[in-house]
Amino acid sequence: MNERERVLAIIKGEKPDLVPWYADLDYWMAYLNSANLMPEKYKGDGIYQLSRDLGAGFYLQGYFPFREVYDGVHVIRATSSDGLSRSARAITPQGEIREIERWIPESFCWAYEERFVKDWRDLAALRYLYEHTFYEPDYELAARRYEMIGENGVVLCYLPKSPLMELVALRAGISAVTYALADAPEELEETIVVLGKKANEASEVSLRSPAEFLMIPENLSSEVVGKKLFNRYIRPHDEVWVKRIKAVGKCPFIHIDGTLRGLIREASETGFTVLEAVTPAPVGDIEVEDLWQWVAPGTVLWGGIPGIFFSPLVSDEDFDAFVIRVLKVMTSAPRYVLGVADQVPPRSTFERIARVRPLVEKYGRF
Repeated sequence: MNERERVLAIIKGEKPDLVPWYADLDYWMAYLNSANLMPEKYKGDGIYQLSRDLGAGFYLQGYFPFREVYDGVHVIRATSSDGLSRSARAITPQGEIREIERWIPESFCWAYEERFVKDWRDLAALRYLYEHTFYEPDYELAARRYEMIGENGVVLCYLPKSPLMELVALRAGISAVTYALADAPEELEETIVVLGKKANEASEVSLRSPAEFLMIPENLSSEVVGKKLFNRYIRPHDEVWVKRIKAVGKCPFIHIDGTLRGLIREASETGFTVLEAVTPAPVGDIEVEDLWQWVAPGTVLWGGIPGIFFSPLVSDEDFDAFVIRVLKVMTSAPRYVLGVADQVPPRSTFERIARVRPLVEKYGRF
């Protein structure tokens, strides 16, 4: 069997010959490109061959299969002369809001220095920005990936986050959201309604994309968002879209990549077929042997190898021992896909990533 056949078997609850092995290499590839370490043959569309050469199935880089179009609001984007800072300003009748991201050379990533929402007083302007944002299909890459990926993987696209996670992860941050809940709950509720309406519009576009797998990239971690906020704001939104995704014959994923105990059961009971980027102990808070006890029957758990294990901080011997332990669990029942939890980090080596395939061949047989 090939990697595509293996993962489709797992989705159906059937036993393939081997545990599927899929790696999210997006962050690591960004590091290679930023540090001028990416071999020429793997640049551009070479990323699909890179996954093959490393022995891993391809499903990410995920992307949103739509473009944002503004009508009635002025958005100004700029990048600093040194390329280390980028900003966006939205000028609305309700006021001006600004976000700034800064490049962090040590970690090869962008981080928010300033978000659109500093406190509840910015919510009206944010609502105006979203009310005047519309979405156009951008399906070309999804369609092309079927040929580029071939038998080595599956085609996955993103829906938007739920309104609360749009605020927590992107537009406001958890502190500003928490203060808004206390200081201006009606303003926050109104904002969530507006963001929900726009998320639905964008999700309709994603639903019609060529992708066979659709992910809501919630980036859930239960020490940030607990049961109360999940059940009040996230679950009602996600339940609607899980049903819509299944109704058109596609497979719904959720990205839950942090601590698990407070939310993994709730996310599973929402109806997602796949919980992706599941991070076990010692980085997460549930041992890999116990994960299945926390989810509804039929749920596929995708992940298992914490990203830190790919770094030079972990020896080859410890890496191998942990992967073998995970594979022992995953060969017990066809409900797992071996993956990175959450991403292979910068400064990981080609050799370390390539170690997984021989281990799967030896220890990952059902």
